[in-house]
Amino acid sequence: MKMNNFIEKLISLIDNSKKTNNQFEFGDQGFNEKPPKKKKNTKALLILPLLILVVYAVMSCQYTVEESEQAVVTTLGKVTSVETAGLHFKLPYPVQNVTKVAVNKTQKLQIGYASGSESNVDKSSTVTEESKMITGDFNIVNIDFFIEWKISDPVKFLYNSDEPSHILKMISQSSARSIIGSKNVDGVLTTEKSIIQAEIKEKIINKLESYDLGVQILDVKIQDSEPPTADVIKAFKEVETAKQEKETRINEALAYKNKTLPDAESKADKLIRDAESYKESKINQASGEVARFNAMYEEYAKNKGITRTRMYLETIEEILPDITVYIDSSEGGVQKLLPLKSFSESEETTGGEQ
Repeated sequence: MKMNNFIEKLISLIDNSKKTNNQFEFGDQGFNEKPPKKKKNTKALLILPLLILVVYAVMSCQYTVEESEQAVVTTLGKVTSVETAGLHFKLPYPVQNVTKVAVNKTQKLQIGYASGSESNVDKSSTVTEESKMITGDFNIVNIDFFIEWKISDPVKFLYNSDEPSHILKMISQSSARSIIGSKNVDGVLTTEKSIIQAEIKEKIINKLESYDLGVQILDVKIQDSEPPTADVIKAFKEVETAKQEKETRINEALAYKNKTLPDAESKADKLIRDAESYKESKINQASGEVARFNAMYEEYAKNKGITRTRMYLETIEEILPDITVYIDSSEGGVQKLLPLKSFSESEETTGGEQ
């Protein structure tokens, strides 16, 4: 802009000099314009291009690099240096040329939508051919996302590829379609967005290493993910409602389980303890019976007749309590009354005396 203003001033000065060099003569018919001097005009026309060349050479030998920029300097088409912020000097064009690159500026690549404002995304500006993708379970979804990136190497960014921004966009679309194609529709639309973002970012970074574009990926954010049509959106919402009801029922069942299970476990523990106690009592009872039987057998072995009679009488007493028993002796047919209770008591008494 400064150089253009300077050239405009030079042109205006030359025009003014032309007017002042025109002389007027007074004659019979009034003032007559005297033809300009050709030598002076020719000299001015020769000086003007030289002045323009000198000014252009001086102005083109200096340049300023902003804080967020780096300048790539080429000498006869070959990169010779990369300059940082500040005032710098170079040889006139075409010997040296300077290309400034905004290396510290975070840039945003939008995929699936178009918006003039980064903070306000207009949903009506969805780019269908970019946003429409197919999931691993063969469902179609619309994915809108953006990528934040910056230039990491200005030389590679300028000379390793023709359109690095376009290549980055193609890589991002390819990576997103690959990751979405490995997920099911429920995860894409609901629970796995953060996982998908991380996987897309990792895949883009891996691909950029082979392309070597001189760019750095900062972040990947999914703006929105939804089914492609209103009918599908409605059906999906119904499915989500059913899933939420399912989760509610499961939570209610778990609450009921947590409430009743301790009581059931307590009852089961009580039953087990009762069974163990009953088992021990039966074992002890059986052991006592065995000991009693062994003791009785020892007595029986010592005196079989008496022991047999005693066992018989005790059994009869147990089977027929409080019953008067008549014993018919086989000698002479005389009937004798034998009260079992009295007999057993007297027998115990006599037995004790013996």
